[in-house]
Amino acid sequence: MEQVGNSMNRKNVVVAIDGPAGAGKSTVARALAQALQLKYLDTGAMFRAVTSLVLRDGIDQHDEIAVGSVSTNMNLDMENDQVIANGIDVTTDIRSTAVTSAVSTVAANSIVRSNMRDRQRAWSEINEGGVIEGRDIGTVVFPDAILKVYLTASPRVRAERRVAETGGDIDEIERAIAERDMKDSTRADSPLRESEDSVIVDTSHRSINEIVSGIVSLVKDRMS
Repeated sequence: MEQVGNSMNRKNVVVAIDGPAGAGKSTVARALAQALQLKYLDTGAMFRAVTSLVLRDGIDQHDEIAVGSVSTNMNLDMENDQVIANGIDVTTDIRSTAVTSAVSTVAANSIVRSNMRDRQRAWSEINEGGVIEGRDIGTVVFPDAILKVYLTASPRVRAERRVAETGGDIDEIERAIAERDMKDSTRADSPLRESEDSVIVDTSHRSINEIVSGIVSLVKDRMS
């Protein structure tokens, strides 16, 4: 895919990619960052890193203060596709079933969300923008992003993708995805939703190249 980053002459270019689990955010955002020659940040991995430490330390995931403290004091390094939290390589653990089951609860913690927002904005300043994916990037963290994209797909399609990656019972996974959608979209602090100015992209039956090419064109239009 054509790279267009050299044509960018504006600093702090943020492209916000939001959407529910399994919609293709990580795959699209990584390819988009490469095409635009921007840095890429998976904010979901940040919340998962907090969750991993909470479970590792045996902390009650519903204890707002204790979980918030873990987030505030966490030393996090996310480079070269590795996630290091407090000196522990949690790259594999953050994708475990245990972390996946608990992360929505941890991510609903207002202390955690506030701390992660600060970290995400600091990351953007250091890297002069980037392609940043999550669930409240365009609505809350970067409301002035040059482009906001909301990726979506049906729960069934998302379940099929998860089964193809990790196996499992498709009906059970579809139910779990729908349950997480409900938790993420109804939490009090920064619920999952598309912003009024988001470009909504259904990834159900479209190739990654097609999706990324379309988003690149939108970014170029906004930059011109």
